[in-house]
Amino acid sequence: MSASNEQRASAAKDLAFDLDDEIVREYLKNNDDFLQRHPDMLDYLHVTHATGSAVSLVEKQVSVLRERNMDMRHRLTALNANARENDRLYEQSSKLVLKLMEADSVQSLYETLLDSLRGEVGVEYASMILFSDGDGDGVRHDSRDNVSQHIGSLFRGHKSVCGTLRQEELNYLFPEAGAAGSAAIAPLSTGEAIGLIAVGSSDADRYNSSVGTLFLTHIADVIARLLPRLQA
Repeated sequence: MSASNEQRASAAKDLAFDLDDEIVREYLKNNDDFLQRHPDMLDYLHVTHATGSAVSLVEKQVSVLRERNMDMRHRLTALNANARENDRLYEQSSKLVLKLMEADSVQSLYETLLDSLRGEVGVEYASMILFSDGDGDGVRHDSRDNVSQHIGSLFRGHKSVCGTLRQEELNYLFPEAGAAGSAAIAPLSTGEAIGLIAVGSSDADRYNSSVGTLFLTHIADVIARLLPRLQA
């Protein structure tokens, strides 16, 4: 043990020997809010319950434990709610993937995606855009440059994002939308970006930065692998 450590240990011993019940008693009398400032100390106290008009330490301990129990219940309820939501999303994504795999054309895949997202999944707005100048196959196409001009500040094309959109951004992604809202956007990529899919809402807080994009990213990955086969 180093000299400094020995000195600290010696000082701690001396302090322990100097403290006695009377000193602790006087300190607590002069600092009657000590347990309010350090409620964690109640976990280490063992006091026999005594009746009286004042709240005993035992009752205070019970109150603290009750609050902790309520906090744990709230956390457990939140975990159960998240688990149920994850189960629901997994079931919906599984059904949607199977439907997408049955598509026999790009248009069929496009219609299946939008119909399922709006119907079974229940999103307010849904969109898919392929990066090209093509047209005539019943699918929405647009150049990468034009997409960047409209939503480039939000979407860079390399990862899924969520955020609040201005009215013109929301109207570009979802022509049927009205005022400003929010959206989640996932890229379609086969090594290079070939398009995007998006879901949106008129609620500006629905798809904020804290919302997960795992479900949408999974669907986008499936579509990106199906498109080359269907386009061929």
